[in-house]
Amino acid sequence: MSRHLISHAKSRLEKEKGSQPKPWGGRLTIALVFPNTYYQAMSNLGFQTVYHLLNSHDDILCERFFLPDPADLKEHEKTGTALFSLESQRPLADFDVVAFSICFENDYVHLPTLFRLGRLPFYASERGDSHPLIICGGVCAFLNPEPLADIMDLFAVGEGEVILPPLLEQLTRLELPRGELLRTLAAIPGVYVPSLYEVTYGEDGSLAAIVPQAGAPPQVPRQWVRELDTSESRSYVHTQDTAFADMSLVEISRGCSRGCRFCAAGFIYLPARERSLQSLLPQIEQGLCEHRKIGLVGAAVSDYSAIDDLNREIFEREGQVSVASLRMDSLTADEVHALRESGHRTLALAPEAGSQRLRDLINKGIDEEQILAAARLLAAGGILNLKLYFLIGLPTEAQDDIDELLQLTMKVREVWVEEQKQTGRLGTLTLSVNPFIPKPFTPLQWAAMDSARELEKKMKLIRAGIARLPNCEVIFESVRSAVLQAFLARGDRRVTAVLPLLAEGMNLKAACRQAGLDPDFYVTRERDEGELFPWEIIDNGVRRDYLWSEYRRAVQGQLTPPCFPGCRRCGVCS
Repeated sequence: MSRHLISHAKSRLEKEKGSQPKPWGGRLTIALVFPNTYYQAMSNLGFQTVYHLLNSHDDILCERFFLPDPADLKEHEKTGTALFSLESQRPLADFDVVAFSICFENDYVHLPTLFRLGRLPFYASERGDSHPLIICGGVCAFLNPEPLADIMDLFAVGEGEVILPPLLEQLTRLELPRGELLRTLAAIPGVYVPSLYEVTYGEDGSLAAIVPQAGAPPQVPRQWVRELDTSESRSYVHTQDTAFADMSLVEISRGCSRGCRFCAAGFIYLPARERSLQSLLPQIEQGLCEHRKIGLVGAAVSDYSAIDDLNREIFEREGQVSVASLRMDSLTADEVHALRESGHRTLALAPEAGSQRLRDLINKGIDEEQILAAARLLAAGGILNLKLYFLIGLPTEAQDDIDELLQLTMKVREVWVEEQKQTGRLGTLTLSVNPFIPKPFTPLQWAAMDSARELEKKMKLIRAGIARLPNCEVIFESVRSAVLQAFLARGDRRVTAVLPLLAEGMNLKAACRQAGLDPDFYVTRERDEGELFPWEIIDNGVRRDYLWSEYRRAVQGQLTPPCFPGCRRCGVCS
């Protein structure tokens, strides 16, 4: 093994606070793998929470694995050193279970590298009883598991707090032959064993059927926590090598009631739930022992019903507050004051679309007056810089919508400059523009994605328009990355064959050509109402007919109000 790599791992571990190394022997050993770098993994609250949940069991030892940093990857290749754990530097193949935590589709491309460095066969069909059991969890496991179905032995479908206890109880029976073990695990609610399903395709290439075998359920129900107060999700391991090095993260809510039609997180985490203020205070106090700043995590932080009280409690404990973005129609002067006092120089708003027509299409539920009022509130409250999030390529988007995006930006800038003149400081207005990707389990899952050519044309128009505005800049997500994400998010089992080619550096078109696939079939094709989707092996709880009716309402520009406690429209709360 490389001394340099071992030294780097030990140095990284020594700089952590809160990691949980355990002695080997007499325990079920689980390798928790994040298919990206240490920096990305330790910035992910879900990954940290699963690490804590697993190690909270005395009879389980969980250690972490990551995609090596570029320099370390070269050292692995040069020295032939196998992938090893951070805690004990044990190789991946030594563990009983290998559990992948995956929250971003583009990280699928790193899986062939991790399996190769880990000395494990890539395809499930090539592994036997002597190999570790391979599990996949995280958002991607219950958004669309099918692109990884030929790789993983099983998927944990849903939230870890619910699905882990029965799964871990059964994993003590690893001595069973692999086939028998998988059939036993498939009986657990929320466990999807893809090898127990036969997949067929129609003549047009679309999915024809996913037929369960050996008593497997026809659909796998997503598992979710009914009462968030029964669990915690916060920063358990603190390190400087993370995007949140100066703060402790605390999840205050899960899911969102707003119903934005493009947002996967808004549907796969239904129903929206909150932690009570009383349950959060001990977690806040623990976080403040490590950092003065508390990062509040949730899909809609400013919608939290006790947000002003929570901010006040943090200030009374001499802490500060951080949030990722703000909801414009629930923003208050008190919240802006709290964020400014916490040292925020930049805050973000998400109009998502420049025209009211497209904001209605996605069910954003805000108008131009509210956008400008929120910008004014932030500027008057002393926030120096503003970021605006926009989507391009939404269904039915036309030249007029791009023009209105630029006009809205100019109006926001006018408000921003007007307020900041009173302070004698002029900050920067930044547009973050991202291609729309039709995600599974959303009303827009039937829609087509714009072609790369169309997206690049729109980006060019926006870039030219923003260039004329002083103190304004624009950031675009890579079109190539967005198209890849759409391909992987909407893919079926045939997509797996493309991953090793992508890992070798081949571009998507060339890899699909070699694998006999057409990327446009997955990315830019609008779906018919009755088409069976690969991800519908998962029962997400949201009725299909509800999603379709929302798609039709979107095309007609009709709004749907946010859901409410006990709402029964989509079926989750029925």
